[in-house]
Amino acid sequence: MNVLIVLGHPRTDSLCGALADAYRDGALEAGLEVRKLVVADCEFDPDVREVSPTDQPLEPDLRAAQDSIEWADHLVFVYPNWWGTMPARLKGFFDRVFTPGFAFVEYDEGEGAGHEGLLDDKTAELIVTMDMPPWVYRWIYRQPGNNAVKRATLGYAGIRTTRVTNLGPVEESTPEEREEWLEKATRLGERLASGPDSRSTRVRRRATAWLKALRLQFYPMAWVAYTIGALAAVGSSGVLSSTTYWLGFAFLFFLEAATVLSNEYVDYPTDRENAFAGPFTGGSQVLVDGTLEFDDLRRGIGVALALTVAFGGAALAVGPGSLVAGTAVMAALGVLALGYTVPPLELSYRTLGELDVAVTHSTGVLLVGYVLLGGRATDPFPWLLSVPFLLSVLPSITLAGVPDREADRAADKETIAVRFGVDGAARVAVATAGLACLTALVWVAFDVAGGAYDPLVLLSVPHALGLCWLLRDRLWDRTTPGRIDGLMAAALSFLGWFGVVPLLNLL
Repeated sequence: MNVLIVLGHPRTDSLCGALADAYRDGALEAGLEVRKLVVADCEFDPDVREVSPTDQPLEPDLRAAQDSIEWADHLVFVYPNWWGTMPARLKGFFDRVFTPGFAFVEYDEGEGAGHEGLLDDKTAELIVTMDMPPWVYRWIYRQPGNNAVKRATLGYAGIRTTRVTNLGPVEESTPEEREEWLEKATRLGERLASGPDSRSTRVRRRATAWLKALRLQFYPMAWVAYTIGALAAVGSSGVLSSTTYWLGFAFLFFLEAATVLSNEYVDYPTDRENAFAGPFTGGSQVLVDGTLEFDDLRRGIGVALALTVAFGGAALAVGPGSLVAGTAVMAALGVLALGYTVPPLELSYRTLGELDVAVTHSTGVLLVGYVLLGGRATDPFPWLLSVPFLLSVLPSITLAGVPDREADRAADKETIAVRFGVDGAARVAVATAGLACLTALVWVAFDVAGGAYDPLVLLSVPHALGLCWLLRDRLWDRTTPGRIDGLMAAALSFLGWFGVVPLLNLL
């Protein structure tokens, strides 16, 4: 590992200078390559005098600084906290060195507004001295200087800060306390032998990566439909088994986990090319970011499938429903869910993915709840009950393909947005939103679903009209993809009318 220590104190004979030396000694003891950059010794103009920093020629010392930053795997910034933040010269150093094209690149509106950090292969840590107790700086002042460096500067350039060490109050410190701080800095350098992250940080990052990969934001939709089915079965049979309900829910949870992880695995080529990934589009990006590896996902898929089978078998064994019907419904749901991207079905590559998601997250999981809790799969009631919910899912899952269109097309993935274009996907979303409202109103008028839908579902009509207006305004004549987070929020909240209303009426 290559380590660059940047001393940001304007005086080299300061406590910060001693801390930088102590850290260097520890890193050298750990067998690492170390360079030290003293900002006070660099000759440069700290002010950006041109319209853009890139228009101002870099002094030789700043070019050398950029070379050292590129060389480094881990950056260590040692500086004092003055007036809540860093010294002026260190701020000028950041202003002049972290320039566009070196630290980051920005995209204009034509490509989708945003930026990309160019130093995302590096980590950093901060050692900050101050004349106040660190807890005061953190909890009362909310550590503005640390946040500025960690998030707005290093983070913007893609550098991940692994540790912030605040030391103080310096002015009132004793020689013994300062000696302890120096020893602590040495230990921090030595710990780099096992990597830039502490053990707790590695565990936390690993857990965060898995939570991100699981994409838990998709699970509530399936839980609502499953619960509707279970409540509908209880109403028709009078049999209630909370054990069966929770075992069935665990089956669905781990089937969903296996599905999203397999999607992540198979869709890596398209996720890698996706410039507009969001919370509900473009995958979790854990493979693209390198936070998880393919072997990790393979193991995760295996564990999730094993738990799916275990909990599904337990639910069938203890539940009041038919073993044959329950097995058939659960097996069919598993095939359709995994078949979204997994060969040989690969439904998302055949313009059937949107319908597959709508069916599995409405009719499919509703039937599982209904059959497990004692209902019969041949009853028309659960099938009719699920139709408005199924239709209401289609607008959001269709729109989810819009930001991914170019990346999906490059990977030969034929979503609705790829096959019919951005405006074609918008028209499908408008049509299915209208059909969802119309079907629910018909169900209310003729009491088709046994009172599960009531006049409250009328509120879905203005919601659908608002969604249609947004789609016409933003996507109707659009041919290029882009972020549509606002539209996705409107479409996802729309399906709530067709889940919450029957859920409340069946309770």
